[in-house]
Amino acid sequence: MRVLLLGSGGREAALAWSISRSSRLSKLYICPGNGGTHQFGTNVDIPLTPPFDRLLKFIQQEGIEMVIVGPEAPLVAGVVDELRKHKIKVFGPSKAAARLEGSKVFMKEFLARHGIPTAFFQVFSKAEEAYRYVEKQNRPFVVKTDGLAAGKGVVVAKTKEETIEAIRRMMVDKEFGEAGNRIILEDRLDGVEVSVFVVSDGKHYKWLASAQDHKRLLDNDEGPNTGGMGAYAPVPFLDKKTEELILKNIIEPTLHGLKKEGYPYTGILYFGLMLTNWGPAVLEYNVRFGDPEAQVVVPLMKTSVLDLAWATVEEKLENFQIEFYPGYCVTVVLASEGYPGTYKKGVPITGDLSQEVDCFVFHAGTKLVGPGQWITSGGRVLCVTAISSTLSRAIARAYEKVEKIHFDGMQYRKDIGKKGLAMR
Repeated sequence: MRVLLLGSGGREAALAWSISRSSRLSKLYICPGNGGTHQFGTNVDIPLTPPFDRLLKFIQQEGIEMVIVGPEAPLVAGVVDELRKHKIKVFGPSKAAARLEGSKVFMKEFLARHGIPTAFFQVFSKAEEAYRYVEKQNRPFVVKTDGLAAGKGVVVAKTKEETIEAIRRMMVDKEFGEAGNRIILEDRLDGVEVSVFVVSDGKHYKWLASAQDHKRLLDNDEGPNTGGMGAYAPVPFLDKKTEELILKNIIEPTLHGLKKEGYPYTGILYFGLMLTNWGPAVLEYNVRFGDPEAQVVVPLMKTSVLDLAWATVEEKLENFQIEFYPGYCVTVVLASEGYPGTYKKGVPITGDLSQEVDCFVFHAGTKLVGPGQWITSGGRVLCVTAISSTLSRAIARAYEKVEKIHFDGMQYRKDIGKKGLAMR
């Protein structure tokens, strides 16, 4: 099977690694890929923005039989609908279903329509009205951009003043561009954050995995929000009773609601949840694998992502068996100095970037400049991922590998996975 994978991050490196292990695969292209994905296939540089003419031409010329979409932006822009119009098999949700991630306003209103637990919220399209609401309530809020902001459009304010500052940055300064034309102010939920992944073919679904992301830049969840500084899977404190609550109160109502509204869900659906004292509640939906969560979920899957995508697209998920390795997986993100703000590119990377049986280095923001020679080209540069029989061993193994890698200004968290150890 000739396959095209869309995307360029650490997530796509993990997906490419998994796809390359499938006996179904005859040829893999990654568009646009990164400095490390060439290990698994051929990188091709084609824009992933509408009207998708060049992408469609490439797919037809190369006889692509399956397209797997990694990132959210092309999904929200409607790439799945466009390819399906031309009878091309594609793994991912429609543009209508992708609004769950593409618009936080749509997402919150969807949750309200279907009685799915979430925080109380208000929507604002004018900064002055948002300021007045905060002043009247006289307390801090969680502030979210309506549109996509690369995982950074959320501010969990600790004070009223921080809330007003976040509104100004989003709506007045346009720090996140048009994504901040509308914002949501929502009550803060207290508890523990977890990520849950399911796969759906529009008729049936299967629980895929649980994971815990580390969004803040610094140890102990300090510093600004990022796209994610590391993750581990599975979550050891997610018991059967809580899983059943998530299935009954969140996952099934979501998939049923989407079908009822006329856009049955196909592909990976990621639930960002808060485990509160009164039960699990939805913080956000993502309409694809997470990044860096894919880097810990995918290596634990014996089943190739390509085989999973095939079963989904063919609507054969009900009888498809997804196999997993036992144990735990941990990934540590190595980021550029200055990330998530302004950072330098072109910094040489040295050390041991080899793939090992129990440890992988998934490239994200890298560029290949010569045989075995890479430089930085993004904020999140590398994802060092390790598997072991216990969470503590997986953590130790990942950090052993981290110590063997270097680039000037390299920053990373030293506490990835520790929350999982503490809460067992």
